[in-house]
Amino acid sequence: MTHAAGRLAFSKAIDIALKEVRKNREEGVVKLIDLMEKYMSGEKLDVDYDKAREMIRDKDCTLNKYINRIIDEIDPHVLKTTALNLGYEAFFYGTRTIRSMREVHACNIPWLILMDPTSACNLHCTGCWAAEYGSRLNLSFEEMDNVIVQGKELGIYFYMFTGGEPLVRKDDIIRLCEKHHDCAFLAYTNGTLVDEALCDKMQRVGNLYLAISLEGFAGINDLRRGEGVFERVMKAMELLKRHGLVFGTSICYTSKNIETVTSDEFIDLLVDNGSRYALYFHYMPVGNDTDVSLLPTMQQREYMYTKVREIRNMQHGKGLFTMDFQNDGEFVGGCIAGGRNYFHINANGDAEPCVFIHYSGANIRENTLLECLKQPLFMAYRDNQPFNDNHLRPCPMLENPEILQRMVKETGAKSTDLQSPESVEHLCAKCHEYAREWAPHAEKLWNKSIHMEHAYENYKPERCKKDEKIS
Repeated sequence: MTHAAGRLAFSKAIDIALKEVRKNREEGVVKLIDLMEKYMSGEKLDVDYDKAREMIRDKDCTLNKYINRIIDEIDPHVLKTTALNLGYEAFFYGTRTIRSMREVHACNIPWLILMDPTSACNLHCTGCWAAEYGSRLNLSFEEMDNVIVQGKELGIYFYMFTGGEPLVRKDDIIRLCEKHHDCAFLAYTNGTLVDEALCDKMQRVGNLYLAISLEGFAGINDLRRGEGVFERVMKAMELLKRHGLVFGTSICYTSKNIETVTSDEFIDLLVDNGSRYALYFHYMPVGNDTDVSLLPTMQQREYMYTKVREIRNMQHGKGLFTMDFQNDGEFVGGCIAGGRNYFHINANGDAEPCVFIHYSGANIRENTLLECLKQPLFMAYRDNQPFNDNHLRPCPMLENPEILQRMVKETGAKSTDLQSPESVEHLCAKCHEYAREWAPHAEKLWNKSIHMEHAYENYKPERCKKDEKIS
């Protein structure tokens, strides 16, 4: 079956399932699970289809209620487009193609690409790593379009935008959504530029989602982001929910706000206002003038390890899908950067391994996408991943700083910060004490946990053979 024919067949199957939803909601959703199992038959995935069906049929289960809210509240066109683009293209077709391309090209091929349309922002948040780039850099529409065209040839159908504030370029983002109507897009945004006109356009294209930055209630959030920002975010959420759009939050947790952003009251606020997911990011000491006092304490990080799992529990949690990109390493096999599952293109076109690792040896204005993925720094990531067999110590900067320092030095990668370049020695020096302190805590948590063995390990083949039981 051709790619286009597969999409058409899947589209018709979704129509049938959604029609079934109107008659028998649970069984209609179960049919979508059946479709997924049939289409991905033979593909190595960590999915328990029977457990998913059981939870969907249980009316007291959080997953059942979560899906019901989505069906009730999300615009039908947005819902179907999400199933097609995020489901069929990115997950089904994309997963198969990307895995094949990793073997063909012998390098990391990511599942998603993160791009900065601009370094400009309408806010000036304290401690924002993006502010290190300055405010005058931009990727043109043509440059972003070219990245997506090349990416789709490799099976990449999911693209994220950050900045700066990406919605400064919302017209170009909508144009990309229109042209690449088979892709899924997500923008990390401060939410202050969301208005009725944007919501109308998002509803029309159906393939743009938002992750709105929020660091707590008004007092804490506005202390960092500026007076009145919290109220504007609440207004943005109200507009997005009313238009039946998919959105969630992006939350940077620090030593100052960690209890607030995981409190029952805060999670209830997100769920009640239509948020479907919360993406938690550990504060990173990036930049020459960073405030290391904002790094969570060891006790706070242990708390996050447990708390995020409680929040996202789809048996009896509150109905908010959560991810913690530092403490959920065991579910994705460690660090996902360097093109393993994602990489970052800044507003100057530099291809960086991670949104927090501002070093590069390739630029999309001079190199093809494959050349960026095969640059020495990315190949060093591939050669060394996983950076630690304990996936609660996944990062080559925060938990294994000696590795990042060695990789940058050996590959000749340069700082991409045009305003205040930070040497890798300076960056990693801020992490050595943290890494040393966290190691025994990570070992304690790791040793008392039951770890899943992944059906598919996305590492360099030689690493997989050497460490067959990595989990």
